[in-house]
Amino acid sequence: MSFPLPDPDLALEYLLGTREPAPLLSEARRLRNEGKGRTITYSRKVFIPLTTLCRDTCTYCTFAKPPGAGGEYLTPDDVLAIAKAGEAHACTEALFTLGDAPEDRWPQAKEFIADYGHETTMEYVVAMTEMVNAATSLFPHANPGLMSDQAQTALRPSNPSMGLMLENISPRLMEPGMPHHGCPDKDPVLRVETIEAAGRQKVPFTTGVLVGIGERPEEIVASLFALRDLVNATGAIQEVIVQNFRAKADTRMRRDPEPTVQYFTRIVAAARWILGPAINLQVPPNLTEDFAGYLDAGINDWGGVSPLTIDWVNPEAPWPHLERLTAVTEAAGFRLMPRLPVYPEYITDEWIDPTLMPKVQSAIDDEGYALAPQLQGASR
Repeated sequence: MSFPLPDPDLALEYLLGTREPAPLLSEARRLRNEGKGRTITYSRKVFIPLTTLCRDTCTYCTFAKPPGAGGEYLTPDDVLAIAKAGEAHACTEALFTLGDAPEDRWPQAKEFIADYGHETTMEYVVAMTEMVNAATSLFPHANPGLMSDQAQTALRPSNPSMGLMLENISPRLMEPGMPHHGCPDKDPVLRVETIEAAGRQKVPFTTGVLVGIGERPEEIVASLFALRDLVNATGAIQEVIVQNFRAKADTRMRRDPEPTVQYFTRIVAAARWILGPAINLQVPPNLTEDFAGYLDAGINDWGGVSPLTIDWVNPEAPWPHLERLTAVTEAAGFRLMPRLPVYPEYITDEWIDPTLMPKVQSAIDDEGYALAPQLQGASR
């Protein structure tokens, strides 16, 4: 008997546990195998935290810090040093992550970017990704928060892909007492607009949901269906991340419960069911000790994994060594393949800027995956 088509009410029943999850998990695996076969991918990356200043005050975040308490910018020399170190470790992705528009809140941010000849942090992001693209073999993947059409146009020649988490479609999370209160950049309307702009500007885009920050199960379901609509409307969403909240000691949500593995696994499987066989579905492997279980829930990607830098968003959660990632993936009957920050199916003249295409093509094999590390001294 065939499994039902995606339905919000049925999805909610699975999330609430009122239905046995085995059929949903089975359908998620079937869809993954139909669309992606038995290949699981990952991106070998370095994490470049361009600035830890931010105008938002999310109650679960340790990345953003005020001036004098860790909030600062990396200089161009800092950025290039990290990128060069990543190059020496055979990385292919330079993930640029930063706080949203810190110059709107902090005078120190305005002073820093002015010292380097820029009016906005976004201009500085463009300059730094251009530098890394020109000076190294790495491919920048900018994740700078809300991005206008103009910002994405400026970033496109140096970034084969970009990203912004939706997190959740519900505006309720911005109300007083909720984790996004006082965070203008977490408005889901504005986040959707950024994803829509990626469709207009032909930018391969990564987005996703964050599970466990106070949302209700029906809001998770609504978020997944909203992402499905955006996948269909824009064509730009190359990847959806399903990420579990981890409580951090020095945040206001330090005592909030984390989602259980069982509940989170049902959400991952529901994401595959709702989003279909073609989407690339990722769960970060460093946020769950026994991450192998997500292979049974329909994922086909482990995301960026670094042999060099920490996860600056979840610094308490170290990346699994690539040897372990390979062993876990192969033990489950899959092959593990490295990819660029842009997925193989988006390496086309439509989606990659013509000035960047020769570099991209020189870094991939016949299937569109990243070439195996060949650099002297590179470690797996």
